[in-house]
Amino acid sequence: MRNIPSFLLLLSLLTAQAQSNEVDITIDTLAQNTYMLTGSGGNIGIYVGKEKVFMIDDQFAPLSNKIKATITTLTDKPISYLVNTHMHGDHTGGNPNFNTSQTVLVAQQNVRKRLKINGAEKVSANEMDEQDYEKLLPEITFSDDLTFYDGEETVMLFHVHNAHTDGDSMIYFVNENVLHMGDTYFSGRYPYIDLNSGGSINGYINAHKKALLVIDSETKIIPGHGRPSNKSELENYVKILEDIKQIIQDEISAGKSLAEVKNNNGLTSKYDDQYGTGFISPERIREIVYVSLTSPIKD
Repeated sequence: MRNIPSFLLLLSLLTAQAQSNEVDITIDTLAQNTYMLTGSGGNIGIYVGKEKVFMIDDQFAPLSNKIKATITTLTDKPISYLVNTHMHGDHTGGNPNFNTSQTVLVAQQNVRKRLKINGAEKVSANEMDEQDYEKLLPEITFSDDLTFYDGEETVMLFHVHNAHTDGDSMIYFVNENVLHMGDTYFSGRYPYIDLNSGGSINGYINAHKKALLVIDSETKIIPGHGRPSNKSELENYVKILEDIKQIIQDEISAGKSLAEVKNNNGLTSKYDDQYGTGFISPERIREIVYVSLTSPIKD
């Protein structure tokens, strides 16, 4: 019986490796020096600077070698900074594989707090060793904003509160005019708002409005999931989320229960065909919004 956890860990690693063998890492060129990599998990941002590479998110650990190989087709410069937009494993799973003497991990302070808790639990369950646990954690954290300078480029990191989680960051490359929004934006699909990790519908919408204050009609947006986007699409997305929020709030004010709202397909039917075919179903988005509007934000 003592070997069961080890066996389950081995099985999960073999399954993950098999899945990674089927994943191709593709490249979208968004600006002269900025790229989006798509594989399995959150979209990766790559900025090739004057002497170094600035990377955003790293997907799952079994994909790290493929991701590194793809980056070498863009540049041979070292990855100096790797930013985690938030704490979920499809954006941070590769941290231990990228965290080297050349690469420094950066994130909003709540990301480190949550990764520290989750990582310690995995160590206790023999799902992660101590070395990988230490390399999982961001080495530089910030509260509200942080700015990097690379030659003529300015890279702005700013925290948006209680959106997808309580530790979300957006990263804006000013001269390249590219904004990475992490999972505060699911392009072309309903969003996942992690209510158990400090997320909220109000914070999610406010994050979009903050992004709209920064960008212009020419900005290229890297969403956490989905295809590259732009200001016009983001503006429309905000209107949709605000409409859904009001629809659900009206149901709450009318005394409808969570079950009634979840099962009422008509509430979001005008958006479901376009936005409800991804990870979050129409029923799930109605549940998320309902719970967010009727429950306190979880720390």
